[in-house]
Amino acid sequence: MIIVKIGGGESINLQGVISDLAEISESFIIVHGANALRDQLAKELKKPKKIITSVTGYSSVFSDESALDIMMMAYAGLKNKRIVELCHQRGINAVGLSGLDGKIIQGKRNSGIRVKENGKLKIIRDFSGKPQKINQRLLNLLLENGFIPVLCVPIIDENNYAINSENDDIINVLQQSVHAEKIIQLIEAPGLLNDPEDRDTLMQTIPHHQLQQLEERLPGRMKRKILAIRKLFETGAHYVIISDGRVDHPIHDALARKGTVIT
Repeated sequence: MIIVKIGGGESINLQGVISDLAEISESFIIVHGANALRDQLAKELKKPKKIITSVTGYSSVFSDESALDIMMMAYAGLKNKRIVELCHQRGINAVGLSGLDGKIIQGKRNSGIRVKENGKLKIIRDFSGKPQKINQRLLNLLLENGFIPVLCVPIIDENNYAINSENDDIINVLQQSVHAEKIIQLIEAPGLLNDPEDRDTLMQTIPHHQLQQLEERLPGRMKRKILAIRKLFETGAHYVIISDGRVDHPIHDALARKGTVIT
């Protein structure tokens, strides 16, 4: 089993990703983003996204009801169905689901995010939270009958409300459910870079025990990504590759260890 996380950047080569997946023999599950599309829709609707940073230094998108509606349009609507369409064109029997559908991804809404504004500590509450479990019965029903799940946010909270969540955290609970041999994360870079402005600083191999040290020196959303990867290894993952999703053959390149391999 392979978990494939497709980043939501504008330059990700979706055609190449799906064409490659149609050629591999391993079973797989897709989790995808749509951040570029969400940002475009938010701009067109004159409701730009708001980034908040917790007092511990982790950044996230503020998800009020308006932002959640736009996210649903981008993720569960257009992007999810276009990926499913591509899958069927390549002979992959895909089923596109948000975490709401059949409660396939269940979570708990955040009690509040501690932030500092103008030097003062505030608690901000929005429609975001942490995934906690997968509806194993539904996931098995799909996999055992030859369907490929294509999953995205929103997920469903403990009171049956839609909430936003981080895909990296969703990968974590999914891994606990399926125990994938490999986890591929496709991004808009050759892999993890020591200097984000210099592709020649690619970190080709990282032992998992060095992740905490790396997390401590990285800023913002990359800091959150490394934290999520570290948690993957704490819960039993053995092989994660972060690879370039913009190339002609993103999956084949990732399986050939082109990118950053964490073991």
